[in-house]
Amino acid sequence: MKFYRREKYLEQIRGFYHDEGMIKAITGVRRCGKSCLMRSIADELMESGVPASNIVFIDLDARGNRRIATPDALEILIDSSTPPDAVGTKYLFIDEIQNVEGFEELINGYRTDGGWSIFITGSNAYLLSGELATKLTGRYIEFDVFTLDFSEYLGMKRFLGKAVDANLSSEFSEYLMLGGLPKAVEYDSQEDKRAYIRSVINEIFEKDVKRSNKIKNVSVFNAVRDYLINNFGSSTSLKNLLAHFNDVEKVPIKRETLNRYIQILVDAKVLYRCSRFDMKSRKSLSRDEKYYLADLGFYFAMNTDARINYGPALENITYLYLRSKGYALSIGRIGELECDFIARGDFGEYRYIQVAMTIAERSTEDREYRPFEKIRDSYPRYLLTLDPLLQKRDGVHHLNLMDLIAGGGRLE
Repeated sequence: MKFYRREKYLEQIRGFYHDEGMIKAITGVRRCGKSCLMRSIADELMESGVPASNIVFIDLDARGNRRIATPDALEILIDSSTPPDAVGTKYLFIDEIQNVEGFEELINGYRTDGGWSIFITGSNAYLLSGELATKLTGRYIEFDVFTLDFSEYLGMKRFLGKAVDANLSSEFSEYLMLGGLPKAVEYDSQEDKRAYIRSVINEIFEKDVKRSNKIKNVSVFNAVRDYLINNFGSSTSLKNLLAHFNDVEKVPIKRETLNRYIQILVDAKVLYRCSRFDMKSRKSLSRDEKYYLADLGFYFAMNTDARINYGPALENITYLYLRSKGYALSIGRIGELECDFIARGDFGEYRYIQVAMTIAERSTEDREYRPFEKIRDSYPRYLLTLDPLLQKRDGVHHLNLMDLIAGGGRLE
């Protein structure tokens, strides 16, 4: 079976294919494509000459493995799946390893024994909590995988033999509404796509939320989840959220409970937290954070309103795209003004980014440029819009966001 190969992630991981000393942990929200990425890695290994007998692939979500819940049971499965005649480095792939409680020491044992290059996936932050994080510091490397970006979305359609509209704006509008869950691309009707996305949301709740957390009041948790999904990209503070639930929605909730529920959604990778950064003091600010969705399809699958609120939607796909390119992101504050994103690269260099649907109106253009005028350093500044005609002003790089992502570009 052939899999759509997501080159930008394979490129990040290739240098570690044969590294027996580092556990490769691939994380991301459920159904974002982690399993297929591991299958692609296994395919590349075999294409390079690694015998199929040296590749052990275990899917702990598979029906036949549902009873594998302890390290001892997992060890028996690994050993029984390894051909006795395998010579040289063996490649161990374990999908959804968090299903086995206490897997860390066992996996570390295979690493220290030598002769194994180990790849594991997990759909929530608990994968990198506990012993894997504390005892194996410097012995594992994490690769974040996100749902399909627009370039991958188009590539996936072509891979599946589906027609791609020559007018990319039409494809981009559908992508904004239905997101980039890989399997959703297989379905033709919007109703089927939404039904599938809703099933993913339910799966996340059953497998990544209920299994790892004791939630006494499911209806209150769902109210918090639905509110944050419906208000993605908005400034959010615990104080304002508490007031909203207790005073407006009449949903009684304590501060500690609210904070825990938000963290559960972040740990399950349904939401990504983006903190503020004061550009004068160079310090992070804990208040008024923003939360972005792991996939825009989560919003439209849970709402009947088909209208696109372009402001937060474009911010959301910009956030996911830049994170997938390896940038660390925060929201910039300059006095009373806000810079949509500060992107920090591998070597600590900054890029300042504003995102808008259009700057066709002069007043909108001035508003989007105003934060740039307050920045005193010389790092690059980018304005990302959907305008077909691009502005040249004050040394700012004005780019078409759709074209940037469709071409797989980076911020240079």
